[in-house]
Amino acid sequence: MNPLLEIQVPIPFDQIRPEQVEPAIDELLRRAQAAVEEIARPQARRTFENTLLALDQATEGLEYAYHLVQHLESVVSSPELRAAHNAVEPKVTAFTSSIFLHEGLWKALQEYSVSEEARSLSPVRKRYLEKTMDAFRRHGAELDPAGKKRLEEIDVELAKLTTKFSENVLDSTNAFEEIITNEADLAGLPETARIAAEASAKAKGKQGWRFTLQAPSYIPLMTFLDNAAMRERFYRAYQTRASQGPHNNAPLVPRILELRKAKAQLLGFADFADFALVDRMAKTGRAAIEFLESLRERTLPRYHQENEELLAFRRQLEGAEAPPLAPWDVAYYAEKERAAKYHFDEEDLRPYFPVNQVLNGMFETFSKVFGITVREVPGVPCWHPDVKYYEIYDGGQKLGAFYADWFPRENKRDGAWMDAFLTGEPAVAGRHHIGVICGNLTQPAGDRPALLTHREVETVFHEFGHLLHHCLSRVEVRGFSGTNVAWDFVELPSQIMENWCWERESLDLFARHWQSGEPIPEELFQRMKRARTYRAANNQMRQLGFGILDLKLHREYDPARDGDVVAYSRAILQEFSPAPLPSEHAMILAFTHLFGNPVGYGAGYYSYKWAEVLEADAFSLFQENGVLDPETGRRFREHILAKGASQEPEALYQAFRGRPPQLNALLKRLGIADS
Repeated sequence: MNPLLEIQVPIPFDQIRPEQVEPAIDELLRRAQAAVEEIARPQARRTFENTLLALDQATEGLEYAYHLVQHLESVVSSPELRAAHNAVEPKVTAFTSSIFLHEGLWKALQEYSVSEEARSLSPVRKRYLEKTMDAFRRHGAELDPAGKKRLEEIDVELAKLTTKFSENVLDSTNAFEEIITNEADLAGLPETARIAAEASAKAKGKQGWRFTLQAPSYIPLMTFLDNAAMRERFYRAYQTRASQGPHNNAPLVPRILELRKAKAQLLGFADFADFALVDRMAKTGRAAIEFLESLRERTLPRYHQENEELLAFRRQLEGAEAPPLAPWDVAYYAEKERAAKYHFDEEDLRPYFPVNQVLNGMFETFSKVFGITVREVPGVPCWHPDVKYYEIYDGGQKLGAFYADWFPRENKRDGAWMDAFLTGEPAVAGRHHIGVICGNLTQPAGDRPALLTHREVETVFHEFGHLLHHCLSRVEVRGFSGTNVAWDFVELPSQIMENWCWERESLDLFARHWQSGEPIPEELFQRMKRARTYRAANNQMRQLGFGILDLKLHREYDPARDGDVVAYSRAILQEFSPAPLPSEHAMILAFTHLFGNPVGYGAGYYSYKWAEVLEADAFSLFQENGVLDPETGRRFREHILAKGASQEPEALYQAFRGRPPQLNALLKRLGIADS
């Protein structure tokens, strides 16, 4: 039997083959279409169950199987799997678009919306009806036949282009490697990075040290390597990924932007930002960019000061004639300045963060805060030997389960992410949530376990926050569950979790030296805390630059007026860069957050900063009551993690915090609050 045809728990990943994908998706499309037609058929009496709930469930089997295919193509890509995914993607996209354009379905919803039952629905069901009606209108239900046909064509083309964009980024990243055979060229590089590079070379049957553009290889090079020419070579390679040759995204970006704008205008919006944000907290593109610009204004003075200080530091080291900083110099000299200023080197923390210890300590931390228990379950079929499977319990009640895949592979896309495989139903026994968290962290090397940087530890906590948002959800309607919330609210549960990586009380639960078992020495901890705000204004400006570029591309960019999209993007990013960007800088062509999905973070990258304001203010309540305080944790779980989209995000936040969010908590944490 084809394992994709039925929802199975645990998921039989060991049985899924590329040749099964297309026949399974074709059959599930047939089933889903039949379910939609049944809902649209005239009914003697419209009810929530035979209309809204039936619609919520009609596509579940298809979504489950297609998400598995998308996931596998992201983590164990192969030519066969990629071909199978690309064969079914247009069909799934066309069907998904057709749901909102189905006249009979829209008529059924309209009929139900004016029924007596609809007028007396519970608050959550009433909200679901209203949101569903809004979604249908926003996705073309009221268009004429020609408009509906055009919208479906746009959606299919966007799906193809954004998939190709992601493939090009993966392929161009994997196409680059450099083997260093002279150990003198590695001066400055930490031992952990050398060991990993040597292991990478051996895995490829080569002598020396192998470096790639994957984050665990690239970041140490840019941060520590004394060889400036080599830093420059890697920087230029990284910033020109997917910009030339067979993996060139340059033609794709303008077309994606054009299609998004056409879609928005077809649906009655001025631009794609207004289309994407209408059901988010910001509501409009203008409000989002005004938010970012207000943060930029408050950050600029400290930003300029930091950059002047860094150049002065370089000239202290090398003399008054030392040149201005190049972009491949910034991280290198910043790390040296931080070490000199705070006597702190992030590599000093690595021995305290072996990955399994971090995971177990994270589970213990949130057991105390949220009252949950996480248990590893061996023997469950996975897609790679590195992957582990866990279950989450509240007392004796199983809430959910998840897979964790933390290490890079050449057939795995870069970055870190969480995804949902299955959304549970709280009222149905045995039907629990299942998700996955992925990353590209430092790998084990030699006789050492995987020793993480503190930033990687934050990444683990961040993705686990998304996972808990999914698995602790207790909403009766699947479409409102877990992370199905306003995009500028979805990062609150993830970003707040990073704060526990900075507190002594929680660090002591997992930050132990991998050999001696000793906790982080108090002196090192204090140096780490003092260094937290080092170049915080630069870090903030970098994020603001991405967010503002995103919104300008989706609100203002006109190729006839503004010319080449790469040059246009580079000019905007230059305003937020502490060093002049080289003329070939083409970061936008590898920006998968914006262009690796038909919507994704397109016109939504501001959400990271929006949510950071929320989480800094929210965590201040934990700081007031105790960072492991179970009562504050209960409130956060009850009002944020469990509620999904069942209420407006502003109402959920206020229920937890007792008041609207305040900006100053973030500025204070970053050390740039107004004095």
